[in-house]
Amino acid sequence: MNRKMGGCARSGNHRLLIPLLFFFSFLFSFYPLAFSKLSSPQFEVMTNLRKILSPDLSWNSTDDPCGWKGVTCSRDNSSVIELSLSGFSLASSGFLSVICQIDSLQVLDLSDNHLGSLPAEFITSCGKIVWLNRLNFSRNALVGPLPSFTGFVGLEVLDLSYNQMNGNIDSKLDGLVKLKSLNLSVNKFQGSVPVNLSKVLEELQLSVNEFEGEIPVGVADYRNLVLLDLSVNRLSGKIPDSLANITSLYRFSANQNNFSGPIPIGLTRSLKILDLSYNNLSGSIPPDLLSQSNLLRVDLSYNQLKGLIPKNISPDMFRLRLGSNLLSGTIPSDSLGSLGKLTYLELENNSLTGAVPPELGKCRSLALLNLAQNNLTGPLPPELGNLSSIQVMKLQFNKISGDIPGQLMQLVSLAQLNISWNLLTGTIPSSLPKLRNLTTLHLQHNYLNGPIPTGIESLPGLLELQLGKNQLSGPIPTMPQSLQIVLNLSSNHFNGNIPDTFSQLGNLEILDLSDNRFSGPVPQSFTEMAALTQLILSNNRLSGILPKFRKMVRVEFGGNEGLIIGTPPSPDVIRKRNSVAVPILTALGSAVFAVFVVAVVVISVSKRFYRVNDEHLQLGENLPLPQVIDSSFLTSSGIHRSSIDFTKAMEEVSDPTKIILKTRFSTYYKATMPSGTSYYIKKLNWSDKIFQLGSHDKFGQELEVLAKLNNSNVMTPLAYVLTIDSGYLFYEYVQKGTLFDVLHDSSNELDWASRYSIAVGVAQGLVFLHDCSSGPILLLDLSSKSILLKSLKEPQVGDIELCKVIDPSKSTGSLSTVAGSVGYIPPEYAYTMRITTAGNVYSFGVVLLELLTGKRACSQGTELTKWVSTNTSKQDKWDHILDFSVSRTSLTVRSQMLAVLRVALACVSINPDSRPKMKSVLRMLLNAR
Repeated sequence: MNRKMGGCARSGNHRLLIPLLFFFSFLFSFYPLAFSKLSSPQFEVMTNLRKILSPDLSWNSTDDPCGWKGVTCSRDNSSVIELSLSGFSLASSGFLSVICQIDSLQVLDLSDNHLGSLPAEFITSCGKIVWLNRLNFSRNALVGPLPSFTGFVGLEVLDLSYNQMNGNIDSKLDGLVKLKSLNLSVNKFQGSVPVNLSKVLEELQLSVNEFEGEIPVGVADYRNLVLLDLSVNRLSGKIPDSLANITSLYRFSANQNNFSGPIPIGLTRSLKILDLSYNNLSGSIPPDLLSQSNLLRVDLSYNQLKGLIPKNISPDMFRLRLGSNLLSGTIPSDSLGSLGKLTYLELENNSLTGAVPPELGKCRSLALLNLAQNNLTGPLPPELGNLSSIQVMKLQFNKISGDIPGQLMQLVSLAQLNISWNLLTGTIPSSLPKLRNLTTLHLQHNYLNGPIPTGIESLPGLLELQLGKNQLSGPIPTMPQSLQIVLNLSSNHFNGNIPDTFSQLGNLEILDLSDNRFSGPVPQSFTEMAALTQLILSNNRLSGILPKFRKMVRVEFGGNEGLIIGTPPSPDVIRKRNSVAVPILTALGSAVFAVFVVAVVVISVSKRFYRVNDEHLQLGENLPLPQVIDSSFLTSSGIHRSSIDFTKAMEEVSDPTKIILKTRFSTYYKATMPSGTSYYIKKLNWSDKIFQLGSHDKFGQELEVLAKLNNSNVMTPLAYVLTIDSGYLFYEYVQKGTLFDVLHDSSNELDWASRYSIAVGVAQGLVFLHDCSSGPILLLDLSSKSILLKSLKEPQVGDIELCKVIDPSKSTGSLSTVAGSVGYIPPEYAYTMRITTAGNVYSFGVVLLELLTGKRACSQGTELTKWVSTNTSKQDKWDHILDFSVSRTSLTVRSQMLAVLRVALACVSINPDSRPKMKSVLRMLLNAR
């Protein structure tokens, strides 16, 4: 009975449960509407927006719109107050009118997309939203004139920077009565600086446009102005005195314009940052300009200022740049002792006299000291050895005399030391090898004597060594294998044979041994220096036959009477010259000589046979086949799997003649498989020291991720071999080689169509890498040598795995000694230990400059970015830096190259935050065509 009753009870409960389940099922079928607190109109708007943007956004229809990515609702979820759709690759502007139906919207951020216009309907509709206070359309593809912003009574922030908009501002923003921040930077706006904007304006950013005329007096009416950036325009006239009356102004930038006349007195009364560089300002620096206690940064470089440097300098000064002016007198020493925060001091290229002040040693925060190209005299003060934070010291082109103080050798952070073109005497301090972070050492054009210090080979990051035009002598020690730019020992007193150890400098581009007393032959091993482009041997006592170098190596050998090019004159030629005089003796001699020649040939061939075999034996003894720990395919392609032979590959990489390219981090071999198919095999040169992965399994896992990348502009690995001391990666072989080889080989001439296609292709590859779903893939070394060409219009970005297998944090010193090639390294890497997307953008900008100018990223110690910066201070002269052989072909080509130059200059901005993202770079490149 109980069992039955219990059964009946369960049955009754079951019957009650069915309606409840049906009710909850019905309720949950309307979950978005039932549980969302959004008003019905806004829910409908968001639903419509989702349908329009569904290909671009991952908004789930079953979720509450307040939980969608980029959507912010009010505290009670009753209304949408913010839409942030930045970086979603949105291209069509059709959805904008739908957004304007959200009458509660306060913030709309559509930056970093591909939008091409602001429809009139958007302006009309969104202008009625009284709550809208922030509008961001920066880094899009907006073109055409600025629309008239009618309405928008609550708008406080308007950002339209990094677009292609043009025309005059006129009165199109006059109705924005509450506007506090306006950013129109990096467009093509023309006309005069607007002065009819909101009286509560706090930030006005108009940099990198085409504004003309003077700074209107009415700008001083913006009494709340905090930031005024007018840099890189075509403005002229004088800096108005009235700017000094804006007591709220903390930053004023007007660099790279055509301003003239004196700097107003009192201008820095409230300022923290002042940048007036690259203008035509004249007169003296006002006495009060540098003394204001609030002042942090002042840049007056590249003007025509004259007179003395003011004695009183703000104790909070962080950066002071007064270089490339007409300043005279001595460096003021009175304030130097109190400048404990001064990090950058740049006074180069003036007419300063007197000695280098010992008081500089009290500026303990100095990271960069540049006093080059002045008339400084006297000895170097030993007190400079107290600058424990110094990383760059430039004192070249002065009249500094005396010895190099030994105290300088305790500057363990020093990366660049340049004391060239002075009157230094004595010897190079023997403690030089203590400068473990040194990358560049310039001591040329002095009167230094004695030997090069032994132990110099222990400097792990030295890239450039300039010792030419001194009186050095003695044995030449082994040089650091890190040398990459130039080794200059010219015009000294070195004698004897040229050290064969120079051939171990596989990354070195220029070797200058001219004007010494070297004798004997030129080492045959020099032909194996893979990166060598220039070998200067002139004016020595060399003899023998000059080895045959690759066509890309320029060899200068004049002034060596005993040096012979190619093979010496044949005995037959000599015999014919003397045959008339003694025919009988000549015939006899010829016969004897013929026998001798045969004997010599037989012996030489025999010796060569044995030498070749000995070399193979030595190769087998000294360079055994790498001991393989692991090998694996990363590609699913049956063609590659059947073609790649790991055993054959290890034989190929054991043959130094198969090396076709060496970079700072990798050695590339051309390996031909038994099938006849050729592959690149890349050996990771630094892996023995800084493998960061810690396990072989992790190494393979990282490469498997990279191998799955699918982009035609990115080189992806096909397979790998892991040995005890290195890693080898397999790639498809590309016929054209590197961009560096093609661009800088005089036998090739890349037309603009090819250069433009290469620029766009590399940009597409970088956008793909930076936007990977698993996180951005950053490049440790982006240069024209790490870009390979499938054809003259099809580039591939290489070395994508370096950041995965090399750990910069395990390197001593600054990141700049590890990350990248010289000329491509972002300036901030000298002081940070973090590789960034902004750093990659800078390196890409250098590649763009290479394509535009035809010049190398670094030539004879001068970086391309600095040369371009010096020659682009005036926009009307920009075309002079373009590769004339290309820009002259047509006005269209010239116009496109100038448009790409604007993109390149934005990429190589000193400030990482000012550089565009790669998406914006690609968009600007496409718009340049």
